[in-house]
Amino acid sequence: MPQFLKDNKKYYTPVEYVFAKIGGTYKMPLLWRLKDKTWRYSELKESIAHLSDRMLSKNLKELLNDGFINKEVIPEVPVRTEYSITEKGMNSIPIISMLRDYGFELMKDDGIKH
Repeated sequence: MPQFLKDNKKYYTPVEYVFAKIGGTYKMPLLWRLKDKTWRYSELKESIAHLSDRMLSKNLKELLNDGFINKEVIPEVPVRTEYSITEKGMNSIPIISMLRDYGFELMKDDGIKH
């Protein structure tokens, strides 16, 4: 496959492009949590160890801009922000599930208990 440009970044394979969209430390765990229900910002922050406000905001913004999640701001005092997964985001769940299962398999092979 020939290389391609998107948002001034060069990609060499579709897999590289997928990981640019949903890869990294937090995007897949965020999508995994959102697959079953709507979460508030504070709930997401509390659910992932070592996640700073800055990184959570950055990853949520990228997932939102790429169409994987929705954001709803509920005007009450204090303001409540809720996140939910889109159809595009749901399409990533089988891939994340396969990677998760494979990760557990590799951990087992390496003698790591989960």
